[in-house]
Amino acid sequence: MLKFTPILLAILYALAMYHFSAWRTRKELDARSTELADPALKKLTDRMAAALDLARIRVHIYEIDPVNGLAAPDGRIFITRGFYRKYRNGEVSAEEMASVIAHELGHVALGHSRRRMIDFSGQNALRTALGMVLSRFLPGIGVWIAGALTSLLAARLSRSDEYEADAYAAALLTKAGIGVEAQISLFHKLDALTAKRAGAAPAWLMSHPKTADRVAALEKLEGRWRS
Repeated sequence: MLKFTPILLAILYALAMYHFSAWRTRKELDARSTELADPALKKLTDRMAAALDLARIRVHIYEIDPVNGLAAPDGRIFITRGFYRKYRNGEVSAEEMASVIAHELGHVALGHSRRRMIDFSGQNALRTALGMVLSRFLPGIGVWIAGALTSLLAARLSRSDEYEADAYAAALLTKAGIGVEAQISLFHKLDALTAKRAGAAPAWLMSHPKTADRVAALEKLEGRWRS
């Protein structure tokens, strides 16, 4: 029984972390967000809603500066204040913002947002259990190896989710008559904004795929739909 103790403790830890993380995320988003009210963006989200046979698509502003979009585990869609500010300043078009919303809708529709919360808790549990086991054989470095292996697994899962959400967004944008061009142009802009950090980590360690690979995947999809 004792040999299974680390695994049982890890499972209990994962369950506790999942519930705590979900509660903390919901509380943070409730406290620091408001529903977006932008006429130009609403016209585009209404077109996407019609394509999905929905009455409307609600989008919220998350009051933080980093440029990002977010799909919460409860299904809500957020764009950050920093991202919205770039749209208001004319650095990002309404269609490009719509592509972000479509991408986050993809995460919700495909179950990524809820699964990521579960994965996060599970990865912490796996890191803890694996670290305890490896430390018995490799004192001092077992915990480090466990952390590295878990990070590699998390990065691979995240990149797969991003490709799937990109494809969902491309299909939705096409069906809504907005098109994939804005989605591709936004990728190039985001890549330029983060150019100073390029090369900071190998592609296989990044949670998002390379921009060039994402653009190539979208162009391949678009070409298939046109043929």
